[in-house]
Amino acid sequence: MSMKKKTAFVAKMARLPWKEFPGHFGGALSKMLVGPGNSGTERVDFRISRYAPNAYVQEHSHKIQEQIYYVLEGEGILTVGKQEHLMRPHDYVYLPPGVPHSFTNTGLSGLVFLVVTTPADDEPPTRRGRK
Repeated sequence: MSMKKKTAFVAKMARLPWKEFPGHFGGALSKMLVGPGNSGTERVDFRISRYAPNAYVQEHSHKIQEQIYYVLEGEGILTVGKQEHLMRPHDYVYLPPGVPHSFTNTGLSGLVFLVVTTPADDEPPTRRGRK
């Protein structure tokens, strides 16, 4: 459970570092915009991601988290279960818990998209030390 006090803030994205999170490869980078570490929230993880051509996140699913991807630039193949979907600007997807998915930049330039995940932690509350 996050002990940081929840607080409103305004920030500059340019000041945040790009990170390649576990399971992401080939220049699949993200910036954590809002999450437990900077806001005290436990309910949301909000990121912007930029995948270089051929970069990807490996297939995975979430135990309790729901996700939304919203494409801003570029194009890529989103695999949901066994189905492949070409994603381009203004396309989006909702992913409920337990649905296997992966995302690969198949374009010639960067694939840029927003990711909203809730709750911020994929462990059920009882496993995070709550009653």
